[in-house]
Amino acid sequence: MDNRQIGIQGEDLAAAYLEQQGYRILARQYRFERAEVDLVCFEPAPRPEEGGEIVFVEVKTRRGLGFGRPEEAVTPEKQRHLIRAAQAYLYEHHLQRARCRFDVIAIVLQDQDPPEIRHFKDAFWAT
Repeated sequence: MDNRQIGIQGEDLAAAYLEQQGYRILARQYRFERAEVDLVCFEPAPRPEEGGEIVFVEVKTRRGLGFGRPEEAVTPEKQRHLIRAAQAYLYEHHLQRARCRFDVIAIVLQDQDPPEIRHFKDAFWAT
């Protein structure tokens, strides 16, 4: 399995995980110029009158830990690209005033073991 296939498998696992948690997937692989966000989701608030949040999710998937934990690959430069794509998404959908955050989902696939999925909410902030 090549890196692209591993990435797609990771995004599929992350989307299914988030949907099980009550999130709604709004977009996959949203692109703006050279920046991309893997998943754009909506997480409803526990009480409907509180609304919810737009969640921009970066998914990092690895086959093993030989190159470190997947979440370590979300560098400051990668964060800047995610923020740029998120700003474009919010502008394009007239959601500039919406509450939003950036999450990272790290997935490790190892042989026959079930995938290890770790969800980092508020992984970083837009500055």
